[in-house]
Order: sequence, then structure tokens, then C-alpha cells
Amino acid sequence: MRLRLILLTLLTCFSSATAHSTPSPSPSPARAIASEIDAKVSALLARMTLEEKIGQLNFPSLAFPHDAQLEAVRRGRIGAMLNVVNPDHMRDFQAAMAQSRLKIPMLFALDAIYAFRIAFPAPIAWAATWRPELAQRAAELVALETAQTGINLTFGPMVDISRDPRWGRVIEGAGEDPFLAAAFASARVTGYRKGGLATSAKHFVGYGAPEGGRDYNGAQISAAELFDRYIPPFQAAIAAGTETVMASFNTVNGIPVTANQWLLSDVLKNRLGFDGIVMSDFAAVTELVNHGVAADHADAARKAFNAGIDLDMAGQAYDRYLGDAIAGGRVSTAQIDAAVRRVLTVKYRMGLFADSPGGVRKIPARPKEEAVRKAAREVARESFVLLKNSGATLPITPKSGTVALIGAAAIATNDHSWYGPALLEKPKTETLLDALKARMGRGQSLLFAEGFADPCGLAFKDKAGAVATAKAADLVVLMAAEDCVASGEGVSRTDLGLSGVQEEMLDALVAAGKPIVLIVDTGRPLALADVSAKVATLMVTWHPGTEGRAALAEILTGQYAPSGKLPMTFPRSVGQVPISYSDLPTSRPMTGDDHSFGDRYTTGYIDERPTPLYPFGHGLSYTTFEYSHLEISAPRMGRGGKVEVRVDVTNTGMRSGQEVVQLYTRQLVAARSRPLRELKGFEKVALKPGQRRTVRFVLNAADLAYHDDDGKPVIEPGKFDVFVGGSAAADLESSFEIAAD
Repeated sequence: MRLRLILLTLLTCFSSATAHSTPSPSPSPARAIASEIDAKVSALLARMTLEEKIGQLNFPSLAFPHDAQLEAVRRGRIGAMLNVVNPDHMRDFQAAMAQSRLKIPMLFALDAIYAFRIAFPAPIAWAATWRPELAQRAAELVALETAQTGINLTFGPMVDISRDPRWGRVIEGAGEDPFLAAAFASARVTGYRKGGLATSAKHFVGYGAPEGGRDYNGAQISAAELFDRYIPPFQAAIAAGTETVMASFNTVNGIPVTANQWLLSDVLKNRLGFDGIVMSDFAAVTELVNHGVAADHADAARKAFNAGIDLDMAGQAYDRYLGDAIAGGRVSTAQIDAAVRRVLTVKYRMGLFADSPGGVRKIPARPKEEAVRKAAREVARESFVLLKNSGATLPITPKSGTVALIGAAAIATNDHSWYGPALLEKPKTETLLDALKARMGRGQSLLFAEGFADPCGLAFKDKAGAVATAKAADLVVLMAAEDCVASGEGVSRTDLGLSGVQEEMLDALVAAGKPIVLIVDTGRPLALADVSAKVATLMVTWHPGTEGRAALAEILTGQYAPSGKLPMTFPRSVGQVPISYSDLPTSRPMTGDDHSFGDRYTTGYIDERPTPLYPFGHGLSYTTFEYSHLEISAPRMGRGGKVEVRVDVTNTGMRSGQEVVQLYTRQLVAARSRPLRELKGFEKVALKPGQRRTVRFVLNAADLAYHDDDGKPVIEPGKFDVFVGGSAAADLESSFEIAAD
């Protein structure tokens, strides 16, 4: 990359100096490098046997014992490995590769997503910061720690859009909105790559929309919705340079993505122009048999390969059956060469070959632990979302009196992170109790009771003692946590309430008559309507990582003000999900938020309000903000034009704070029904008390396009409403038009 930048700079200077001359055109450095890589790949392909070519498409997981795998590497039968993290194992595989005939470098991959040693908050928390630059730095540092082992590829970022918190893997993504998710997809890819890892944007596509919220279940998605909602984050990841894309396990409209030629080849490779590696998910090729679209593993290998899967991860179907498929004419040699070309090209782009034209990959220096911890704490601090704060119960001040901290989670050091390399020593993690003790002011008193037998409140431990502790205090802080194994892959839920006996404990504490601050550690939105009504203050801290408890103590004591905003809607009830702020209008909309509807025949429920408990983009601070003077630079623009949207934001409170200014649009009349609101811009601003700032957004006509049933973008003339504010419920409004050409 450094060589490319130097060459680009030199070319720019040369072009400027000779602007008035007419020399013969010269190829750009990027094109020259691409051409040189192509030539090297062609030469290498010409030397490879069929067995060696298929080997480049074989991507097994580390097995124990692994002597047979080492021998396969020596024979050129394996081109990539996952979960090789032990340094001794890494050396063994590198040595075996060096003993192979062609010595083609290998990909070594790991789920280093938000932790290697120091755990950052989970990715949904990164999105809650609404600061992509923080996510980029976090990804870079995770990659820097990981790359030291020899790993060169991470299975991230996950960029799946989901509006259903029953699906456990919302923890790994950026939530429900394609605009926000695209910004974080780009940032994460950039960060991982800067830190020395190639990336795998996953899971293409629709994995986040399983029916019923059940992991691996099928999704029904129209082409228009696919391009409007689910593909934009992948486009952003591709534009940021992701080297690989991972296909999803699930079916979309009845066809497993792993065997879906339209999605993988026509859309991803051709229409989106992705020229990197397309890999299967873990054993997804052989699982085509389970889907009922392949008779056996040989049939599965043929169908996945013909659909566009280049790498078979952990299935071994390519290794066993592609040779026979070629011999039987079911797969062509040209197809094999095309897939191998993609793999080799990516390895050259990564600098894995000694003669890589763009320069040989160098592992960046190991980051200092202090720097990693500092960044992890900053991400955590800015990710906490203050949902409710009646009577300014927070922050804790000398006026708060005696504080009772309740909950075993307050003395836990569980980071809820993926610790692939079990050989690493767990980093020192400060508990909330210790962190809060260290930050309480003079004259302030802190009491503590575990209350629960475990951090996630599955059973009581001296409930009566916890209640007595609460009665002895002036303010109660209850630390609750989602069931410790309930976030991530394979953990779909039907109950989105607090786990175990935590709500029963809350009721007992409420009966003590003291104001309650409820802190919820979770990997997904929960249905907390009843809980929210019982407490003075409600804050979501996600799974905040190694530095998360220290960051939380800083927020609770007012050292910093909370500034996180929701990347996903919080429902009132599970019966509302899937739920999103960007619903389409209906023929019979509700006119209010009350159950006394006035008319039964409207879009809503007979037993619950239709609105969310807390909308997308919501989050409070310890201060207040006022929006005013919304202006649009022109009343209309053409289909190729743009307008500037300006708004003043003022800190009207007594404390400094940060506000995420959010811009939404609505197309009022179109050929198809358009969402009630769509996020089209955001900026996080820091303001001192009384300070005002003008925030500017540029809206291009192309940003307002939608897709038709063929997946083609449409910019339709007509009126657009603009809303600006601190959440999707923003009420400062103006409008403009896109004029017909």
C-alpha cells in the first residue's frame, strides 16, 4: 500500500507539471500493479496441476491430530486454514507450505472480530457510538494484536442488517439501518486492513432476516428490498477493499445462498463488481444436502462451485469431489482456473508472495497494551445508551447520598468476547464495584450486595440481604445482564425480557421505595416496557469488553456524559418484532400512540401501542439539546443535483455533552410505497453549555434513489420531506423537490 501511495503521488506531481504538454498516456500505478499481478498469476496457473488448483480452493479447519493436514499442505492440497493460532502449529504449517512444490502462501483465518486479547465492546456497541472513526480504530487494534500470530485474515466484519432482536447475531453487526451499517462496514474493513488483516464481509446476503428470528432459517426478500436494505453495507465493504466475501448459510426465497448463482455470480461478482474471493461459511457446501437441493456431497460441491463459491470452508467437498466433476464434464477447467485466479490474485494483493508487485506483507508492530486499553475504553464510553433518566437521577453526585450497588455482574470480569486463542492469558479486567469505588467522591458511601448467584441473574444469592442493602441507601444501582450464553450465533430467543430472576429482584428493590438506576448488559435490544416503567433511570451498556466497567464508572459518576444512540429499535413487546423505524406507510395508519385508537380498523395492535419503546437513534445525555433554523439550500434540484441541509444545534443544559445529529428523508409520492423515514446523514458533535453549532449535510439526488423489482436504481421526481433531530422521531421538518428533467 505504501508503494502504491508513493507511485500515485509521483504520478500526480508529474501530471501537474506537464498539464500543457501532450505526452502519450501512461498507465496508472494501480493498473500497472494489477497488470503485473495478472501476469504472475497466469504464469503460476500454467505451472499448476489440477490437484494443486483444487487445493487452492480447499479451506479446512485445524484438526487434531493434524499430521494428515500438514502432508496435504506439502502436496499442495490445502490453500487456506482456519483456527491455526498456536505459534507451534503456525510454524508447522508454514514449514509444510515451504516444502510444497510451488510454495504458494496460505491464508490463515480466525474470528478475530472484536477481541484477540483485549476485548473491545461488541460490534453492535461500536454502531451505538455513531462514530465510524472509533470503529475503524478498534478494528485496527484488534487486527494488530491478531496479526502477530501469523493470522492474515479475519472473518469480519459482519454487515448483516437485522430488524429482529430475537436473532442472536445482531451483536456482531451495526443494527437495522443500511445507511448506518454501510458507514460502519467501510470503517471496519479499513481498520482491519490497516492493522494487517485481510477481511471477509459476511454473510452475503439476507442472513440477518431469518423468519421467526431463528438462526439459519430461510428469508423471503424481494429484489427491491434486497438492494435497498441488505446490499448497501456489502457495497461499502467492497468499496473499502474487502478481500473476501462470505456467503450466508440460509435460503433466500427458497434457494440456499451457497448454491444461488444469481446472488453470488450475477449480483455479487458481476453487478457489484467484486473480484475477490467468495467463500462458503463453515461446512455450508455440504449442508446443501440438509437444505434438500443436493443429493449428496458430490452434488453439493458441483452446485456450490457453479453458483460462484470459490473457497469451500470446512466442508472438504471440493477436495474430494471437484476432480470427478471436472472429469465428468459437470465443471469445466476454465471455471476452476477462474476461481483459482481469484484466490491467487488476492494472495498477491495481500503481499503474501515474495515477489508481490505491491510489496511484501509486513506484520505491523505489536500495539502497546495501554493504547489498546485506552481505545477500548473510549469505544465503551461512547457506546452506552441512556434510555431514560427521570429527575436527573444520574450522574451520581454528593447529593445522591449513599449508593447501593446490587448484582453479581458488578463483580464479574466476563468480557462476552470470542477468545479463539485459549492459550492467551486473560487480561486484567476491573470490576464495576472496584471502578466505582475508585471514582466516588469524598463523603460518598457505596454499599454492595451480590444478590444473584451468577452474573446473569439466573438464581438468587441472599435476596433479602440485597433488599436490606437497598433500604440502607438513598440510591440503588442494579446491574443486570442478559443470559451469559444468549448472544451470538445459534442463540435465538422468544423471550426478550431480563433473564433468570432479575426482574423479580427488581420488583423487590422497587418495593424498598428508593430511586433505581438499572444498568443492562446485553448483546441485543430487549423488550423492557414493564421494566422501564419501574425505574428512574435505564441505561444499556451492551457487552462492553475489558475496559467496559471502568468506562461505566466514569459515566455513572459524571466524569463523562453518555452519548450513545440506539442502532436498533427497542420494542415494547416481542409481538412487535421484526420492528424498524423505516416501515412503509399503510392504507390505514394510526394517528396516535395510544391504545384508545378511536378506530379499530387501523394498523396496530389491540393489546399494545404500535410504536417502539425507544426508537432507532434514541439516546439521552446529562444535558439537553435544541434544534433550530433548519434550512435547505434550494427548494428543488434535478436528478443529477444536490442540496445542502443546515441546522443549528444548541446545548441548552448545564453540562458539556455530545449529540448525534440525524437527518432523515421521506419521499411522499412514488411509483411504489416508500419508507416513512430513511436515515441519510449523521454527525456526532461535542458542545459546551450554551454552545451552538451549525451542522451541514449534503443530499445528492442519487442518495434518494430506490430500487425497482429488477434491482435497478430509480431516482423519481417529486417532493421529499426532511426531518432533523436526535432520533428517528425527529420533528424539525422542511422539504424540497426533485424536479423532472
